[in-house]
Amino acid sequence: MGLRAGPLEELIERAGGCAVIDGGLATELEALGADINDPLWSALCLISNPDLIKQVHLRYLEAGADILVTSSYQATIPGFLSKGLSIEEGEFLLRKTVKLAVEARDDFWKHLQKTSKHNYNHALVAASVGSYGAYLADGSEYSGQYGTDVNLEKLKDFHRRRLQVLVDAGPDLLAFETIPSKLEAQALAELLDEENIQIPSWICFSSVDGKHASSGESFKECLNILNRSDRISVVGINCASPQIIENLILEFRKLTKKAVAVYPNSGEVWDGRAKKWLPSECFGDHSFEVLAKRWRNSGASLIGGCCRTTPSTIQAISRVLKKQVLT
Repeated sequence: MGLRAGPLEELIERAGGCAVIDGGLATELEALGADINDPLWSALCLISNPDLIKQVHLRYLEAGADILVTSSYQATIPGFLSKGLSIEEGEFLLRKTVKLAVEARDDFWKHLQKTSKHNYNHALVAASVGSYGAYLADGSEYSGQYGTDVNLEKLKDFHRRRLQVLVDAGPDLLAFETIPSKLEAQALAELLDEENIQIPSWICFSSVDGKHASSGESFKECLNILNRSDRISVVGINCASPQIIENLILEFRKLTKKAVAVYPNSGEVWDGRAKKWLPSECFGDHSFEVLAKRWRNSGASLIGGCCRTTPSTIQAISRVLKKQVLT
C-alpha cells in the first residue's frame, strides 16, 4: 500500500478488511445549530464554536467510525486572510483542526478503557486537504475548471504551506479530498515528495458521470500518476452519488494495487454557484447498509460518507461492515 502505511494497514486489518470513515461534518454542525453559510463553510466553526466540531467528532466515534477526518477541508490560509485574520492566526486554526480531532479520539478511547468490553477500534485522524476548487467555493471542485492561469506550480504553491502546518500538527494521515483533475493530483503527488511527507496519504477524486474525474479525464490517466508514488497509500472517490460508486471501485481495482476508499454523499446534488442542495434521490441508512456490503465485496478497503450523511449513516455502515450493532 505504500510508504509507512503501517497504522492504516493495521487499522484495516483490525476492522476485518474494511475500515469505516466518518460522515458529513457541515451537515451535523448545522443540525447542532451552527450557521456556516460562508466561503469558509464548516471551517467557520473553528472561529465561532470549535467545541461543536469536537462534539461532532465524538458522535462519529460513537457511531463506529475508525477514521476521523478533520475540519480543515475548506480551511485555507488565503481563506482566513480574507476574513481579516493574520497568517499566524490562520495557521493556529489549521493546527486546531487536528487538535480537536485528536482530543476527541483520545477522550473517547480513555472513556472506553473504563468499560470491560467494547467493539471499537482505536481511531486514526486524517487531516483533510480540500481541492483548490473548495477554496474558490464556486463549485469548481466538481468540474476542475480553474482557469488557464492555474498551472502545476500554482497548485503546489497553494497547497504547500497548509500541508506543512497540518503535518506538523501531528495527524496520523492526510486526506486529499474532492480532487477534480489529473493536474491537481499530480501537483499533490509531487508536493508530497518535495516536502518529504512521512505519513500515509489518500487522494480521493470527485466524479460526476461515474466514468471520469470531474475534469473529464480518465481515471487511468489520473491513477497512472499516483501509482508511481509510494507516499500515497490509498486512492478513491468522495462526494459523488452512491449510485456510481460500485462501478468506480471495480474500475479502480483494475487500475491500481493501492487500497481503495469511497465515501459518497447522500445522493443529493450540490449547486456550487447557487450554494444549495438540489432536490434529488436521497439514500437513507438502509440503502447505505446494502450498498456498503456491496462496496466492500467489490474491493473497497475504506468506506464512509460525505456531504449530507450523518452519524446514523455511519452507524449503519459500521453495523454491516463489522457485523455488530454498536450501542
